[in-house]
Amino acid sequence: MRTLTGARQRLESAGSDVRACIDDLDARHPGVKERIVDDSGEVRRFINVYVNGEDIRLLSGLHTPVKDGDEVSIVPVVAGG
Repeated sequence: MRTLTGARQRLESAGSDVRACIDDLDARHPGVKERIVDDSGEVRRFINVYVNGEDIRLLSGLHTPVKDGDEVSIVPVVAGG
């Protein structure tokens, strides 16, 4: 995703939940959303998203609320053998 964000590791985003934050990022960095969310509107299975270190799959998914100062981490799954 860094190719879409000018190689920056950290970005600021606005929104009341994770979905809104991803939409905001995509508005400023087109193509980001399709790397995170699949055609059915869910987080791709090889992407993990955390709010303040908590996996959103164990919270409210993309509807997980965020507030000013929260950290949302988008992490691709790494596998190997």
